[in-house]
Amino acid sequence: MVAITHADIVNAPKALLHDHLDGGLRPATIVELAAGIGHDLPETDPARLGDWFVAAADSGSLERYLETFAHTVAVMQTEEGLHRVARECALDLAADGVVYAEIRYAPEQHLERGLSLDAVVDAVHSGFRDGCAEAAAQGQRIRIGTLLTAMRHAARSQEIAELAVRYRDTGVVGFDIAGAEAGFPPTRHLDAFEYLQRENFHFTIHAGEAFGLPSIWQAIQWCGADRLGHGVRIVDDITGSSLGRLASYVRDKRIPLELCPSSNVQTGAAPSIAEHPIGLLHDLRFRVTVNTDNRLMSGTSMSREMALLAEAFGWGWSELQWFTINAMKSAFIPYDERLAIINDVIKPAYAKLLT
Repeated sequence: MVAITHADIVNAPKALLHDHLDGGLRPATIVELAAGIGHDLPETDPARLGDWFVAAADSGSLERYLETFAHTVAVMQTEEGLHRVARECALDLAADGVVYAEIRYAPEQHLERGLSLDAVVDAVHSGFRDGCAEAAAQGQRIRIGTLLTAMRHAARSQEIAELAVRYRDTGVVGFDIAGAEAGFPPTRHLDAFEYLQRENFHFTIHAGEAFGLPSIWQAIQWCGADRLGHGVRIVDDITGSSLGRLASYVRDKRIPLELCPSSNVQTGAAPSIAEHPIGLLHDLRFRVTVNTDNRLMSGTSMSREMALLAEAFGWGWSELQWFTINAMKSAFIPYDERLAIINDVIKPAYAKLLT
């Protein structure tokens, strides 16, 4: 089999479910926006700043990884800053061949300069609309939906859940909680999840990344998560090819796993790409998806993630198509819209690549 190159993968359609808006900024944009508000950065040269983010995140600690966001969030406190970051996100993903993406961010983290929660959402949506339109004009069509995230250590999840439902017809497709898992179980936000279920709204929960099976169990059985953000620690309930009751339930129910290989290695959730549980979970036919998490902190892209996996596991176009269709099946947009992207965009492109 001829090895698949990164350049080949860039031209293939991809679907992305787990990507943080404040984890994907262009270093040059951070430098410009920081200068405008007087925020001090560890580096002011864009190339060196990009290297600093990757090095700072490459620590094996989720808590240390999360510290890098102080600089990105700092420059996303105005309508102009949020619009620019969202617009550039759309353009960068489209240029990488992503045809569908769900981008998540926490509105409560962007209020330091007086913006309201609604103003934050409006600015981000405006940026995505402009970025998608520019990409389409360049022949790179992309559909973007947003997930509103509540911080699990804070107490605004009900408010953010209501905000997400309020914007459900204008771009928000789901809800999420994020932040350090240890000490902040998803059941702390049970009221928000029960509200979302009553509203027939979709949500995913960061679970099974830095913390193990109890976090996954609570996310699914107590909170009713549609998907698992990361969920990589489900392998703790697998011995060889024998599945425990929780792993069996996750596989049988086809609960999607939003795996982020490079990020998982950085935070210590996996020892290396070659030893990442994605290989086993693929072989056992879990609903596995490939994601970027934080493109800036991991120095990555969807194409890079897939290229790393193809090299590490000897995967070809068939496996990459499987991951892509898994992601599209698991998206939070309506069924007919998911099906249209699968049948009209993804399958025809991969049919050519598989010949």
